[in-house]
Amino acid sequence: MQRQYFYNLKAMITIKNFVFNELEVNGFVLYDETRECIIVDPGCNTEEQCNILKNFITGQLLKPVFLVNTHGHFDHIFGNDWVKSTYQCPLLIHEDDMPLLKHVDKYAGIFGFRVDRSPMPDGFLNQGEALCFGNSKMEILHVPGHSPGSIALYSNSDKFLICGDVLFKGSIGRTDLLGGNYSLLIRGIREKLMTLPKDTAVWPGHGPNTTIGHEYDTNPFLK
Repeated sequence: MQRQYFYNLKAMITIKNFVFNELEVNGFVLYDETRECIIVDPGCNTEEQCNILKNFITGQLLKPVFLVNTHGHFDHIFGNDWVKSTYQCPLLIHEDDMPLLKHVDKYAGIFGFRVDRSPMPDGFLNQGEALCFGNSKMEILHVPGHSPGSIALYSNSDKFLICGDVLFKGSIGRTDLLGGNYSLLIRGIREKLMTLPKDTAVWPGHGPNTTIGHEYDTNPFLK
């Protein structure tokens, strides 16, 4: 399945959302007026899906400068090897999810999927640091619980959050997988995400977008 959604937030950073693979992962290309971009969670696992991503990047004259994984689960890193070999951009992830990357073939096999390998990271994303590209920057928020190294990318200037599988519209990330921790996830969401401005747009790793305010008011897991 391949679906594409294009959003211009009328701000410095533009978001291109791709929905790839059987688990319908939301992947993203974020770019600004410099045409530098970052690729987040490439879920493309077929040649057709990889070409969709490539054609967009080529058509928009973009220069990928980072490949970012919000976490190391196989459905979010299907395209790591292809992106890395195609664009030679550094792969970044939180260090606590290194075991997931190293053994992605085994974890994917448990669920009936095949991922031969992922390249190893060129660097690590840490809480409170900034990831910069073009004229833009994203703050790194470490929110473990779905996986030990789950992170979110937050733009204060553009008021949006890319949060992987930490928070969904009306739900939260599952915590029954290896390294999951429900209490840790809830605490991280409350302390690091629910304290953001309520009009912050939230782009999760699966499903529709939402806002911090909507989840603060209605999410049953946060009551």
